[in-house]
Amino acid sequence: MIYKVYYQEDKEQVPVRENTKSLYVEAVTEREVRAKLKERNYHIEFIQALEGEHLEYEKASVHFEIEQV
Repeated sequence: MIYKVYYQEDKEQVPVRENTKSLYVEAVTEREVRAKLKERNYHIEFIQALEGEHLEYEKASVHFEIEQV
């Protein structure tokens, strides 16, 4: 399954909506996504499972690239 992860780059700073970034990760569960990104100093705001039409919509984006972790 593909997950879209919304995050802030620095875990130590207060989250600001304008600084939210996203990346795509392939994993079996949300817990596995968190384990894969644990070593990065990200403040994870939200993890969203993508499937069906929503996944197809995201794939059409020029920014769609699955992160290799």
